[in-house]
Amino acid sequence: MKRLSVALSILMILSILVSACSFTMPTITKTKPAPAGTPAASQDGKSVAATATLVPENETASTGVNGDGLEAYQTALTGVYERVNPSVVSIEVTSKVARQLPQMDLPFYFPDLPQFSVPGEGSAQEELQQGVGSGFIWDKEGHIVTNNHVVDGAQTITVTFEDGTSLQGKVLGTDKNSDLAVVQVDKDVLELKPVELADSNKLKVGNVVMAIGNPFGLEGSFSVGVVSALGRSLSVDGSSSSGSYSIPDVIQTDAPINPGNSGGVLVNSKGQVIGVTTAIESPVRANAGVGFAVPSAIIQKVVPALIQNGKYSYTYLGISGGTLTSDMAKAMGLKETQRGILVNTINPNTPADKAGLRGSDKETEIQGVKVKVGGDVIIRIDGQDLRRFEDLVSYLARSTVVGQEVKLDIIRDGKEQTVPVKLEARPEVEKTAAPEESSIKGNAWLGVSLSDINADIIKRMNLKDGQTGALIQSVEKDSPADKAGLRGGDKPLETNGTQIVTGGDIVTAMNGKTVETVKDLRNMILRANPGDEIKLTIIRDGSEQEITVKLAERPAQ
Repeated sequence: MKRLSVALSILMILSILVSACSFTMPTITKTKPAPAGTPAASQDGKSVAATATLVPENETASTGVNGDGLEAYQTALTGVYERVNPSVVSIEVTSKVARQLPQMDLPFYFPDLPQFSVPGEGSAQEELQQGVGSGFIWDKEGHIVTNNHVVDGAQTITVTFEDGTSLQGKVLGTDKNSDLAVVQVDKDVLELKPVELADSNKLKVGNVVMAIGNPFGLEGSFSVGVVSALGRSLSVDGSSSSGSYSIPDVIQTDAPINPGNSGGVLVNSKGQVIGVTTAIESPVRANAGVGFAVPSAIIQKVVPALIQNGKYSYTYLGISGGTLTSDMAKAMGLKETQRGILVNTINPNTPADKAGLRGSDKETEIQGVKVKVGGDVIIRIDGQDLRRFEDLVSYLARSTVVGQEVKLDIIRDGKEQTVPVKLEARPEVEKTAAPEESSIKGNAWLGVSLSDINADIIKRMNLKDGQTGALIQSVEKDSPADKAGLRGGDKPLETNGTQIVTGGDIVTAMNGKTVETVKDLRNMILRANPGDEIKLTIIRDGSEQEITVKLAERPAQ
């Protein structure tokens, strides 16, 4: 009798889950080129034909799946897969990478080995490397959406569809700051089935989601989970000179995502795309239940611009700052419950500078760390409350365009006032801060993420003026750096949508040779081989010391 009760309880729970999740799924629309009057707007006001259809998240489906319990649940999942999978593609790329070759003499010619001459300490040569990822059909014009990191630096791109058809692709546009890219293929070879988009702004934690992609090269793989968190901020390493701009409003899910899923789709229970699977948080380079997807709200803004112009222009305020904490508020004579964004510095000749915003000009010590206070505290933008720095980043990304005027409500000298600011395009900067893992292409591996030293880091870490070096932001578990005891940062610093982690070791020399930038250290490691022992001179807690590290071979990605 007890077993019967348990069985009935499980059946009832499954019934409730199925009804609560509304597994009634419309067939994916085969989007035609947009008729006059209904084009997707691009940043310059022109239209982009045949974009993926945006469907309200709460739209009622015209047809559905009826049934109870487990059978209905399985049928619903199968229906989603069968509708969406024809729109998902596998992407295979080849790229040239530098491979470190040791100094040696070859007395004979070996046709299967690369031929090279090796001066001095050794030299780096290029070889082709293959990689796999995922993507999806955006429209009937042959536009395929994927992650920027899937096709970045690709020499060749092969797109394989569900029916096995393979087409060569070329990159049409990329955006490192959202990790999105558009690849063009021949639109006339086969019938293309575009995806539908849902509004990711209407997602809730607990919503059922499904991922379809190409993990480990296994095309058409399907996994199921839920939205486990919303509003995450995902750092895009190396996208700017001061660290990494962040993708706001990122969706976190426990749906299994693995290497190769990048660029694939995350869909809701109706088979509508609510995100592009982009990254995982895992110590073992495989699924650990924490995956991330770029939300459809950003996809819908960026992709049409990439198709039309090859790039996307972000709005720019021109401040460095961070979330106002209780300790900061108290130091400024404000209520400890006051929240907002404390402006630290104003970049010259920027929208914030032209509008007269003020940075911090006083210094106080909080929990043993000297911080700047006294600047404007931004508490609202266009009437919307701002509690965290991420709220500002999210609003600028979702709701503004270049040239738009926004109204900032600020607290200055204890009083509220409103300041109008006309937004400009974010300036393009040369990439100088890049993680060691992605920028060093040889076999030798250290296992750290790095940033160049800038003025904000110098102030936050109380370094001497003009300090140079490579700041360690994070250390990969069980890497050579980890085994040697190198330390990453633990104090986040946010600057105009940029996230830098400070407080880690600063590498100033390798084997006695000065390291002024990330590029310097990268080039030195390129000249090393797996198994080499190197001596790194570092600054830790204000003191200089040396650490010996034995480099290892870069693990397979």
